[in-house]
Amino acid sequence: MQALYAQLLVGLINGSFYALLSLGLAVIFGMLNIINFAHGALYMMGAFVAYFLLNIGGISYWWALLLAPIIVGIFGMILERTMLKFLTGLDHLYGLLLTFGIALIVQGVFQNYFGSSGMPYAIPDQLRGGINLGFMFLPVYRAWVVIFSLVVCIATWFLIEKTRLGAYLRAATENPTLVRAFGINVPRMITLTYGLGVGLAALAGVLSAPINQVRPLMGADLIIVVFAVVVIGGMGSIMGSIITGFALGVIEGMTKYFYPEASNTVVFVLMVLVLLVKPTGLTGRAA
Repeated sequence: MQALYAQLLVGLINGSFYALLSLGLAVIFGMLNIINFAHGALYMMGAFVAYFLLNIGGISYWWALLLAPIIVGIFGMILERTMLKFLTGLDHLYGLLLTFGIALIVQGVFQNYFGSSGMPYAIPDQLRGGINLGFMFLPVYRAWVVIFSLVVCIATWFLIEKTRLGAYLRAATENPTLVRAFGINVPRMITLTYGLGVGLAALAGVLSAPINQVRPLMGADLIIVVFAVVVIGGMGSIMGSIITGFALGVIEGMTKYFYPEASNTVVFVLMVLVLLVKPTGLTGRAA
């Protein structure tokens, strides 16, 4: 049973990363209508920014949680202003190809300078150790990752779905001309939304750094699964991405315990089954 509990914990941790990354993808697609394949590279950049802040600037993990998403978010906004804004009204394929090219360039640059091996990032002293629950030993840092990710996901959902700012964002995607008539700077809102989406990816990278080490290809290993999570939950669905991310992480962990050979494919099998029954995803809506 301890092995099962351990795999469930691993599944929850992976689900936390899936949820944060798919949430960022859902925000970008739902608000900007762009399939952002560079998301994995920006997740990797978040981990590297935290690594640089610690080893060059002496800035702790706690400040990195705040600064890394802001720094990567600004980089994302520059990308949106200089490249992605020209894709407005074009087919999704153009955005997919452009962001795929950006991802290859970013990963290639980091791989050229840092190689493919991982670099350690220390767990902060406040989150070291573990808690004996009787039936298993729970590492404090892993419990922190799950709880913090869930809080961030719920806060983002509340911002998009329940606040006036979120209403403006949704209106700007549906009818930008009308929103401009109310004096709202729609291009700026779109840029900030893209920054928010990639900032969530960078935040996941900082959380992942002490567990998975800092590697140039850490995003490439994850992005395909995250896209499957977004498709299953429904493209552009905020809550669907959150629920599906955590759920598929747990399912993947249980599969590793009961049938390890299928652990790498179970997400894609579920994606096929869901699309056969409901092509728009579990919570997606038809165009």
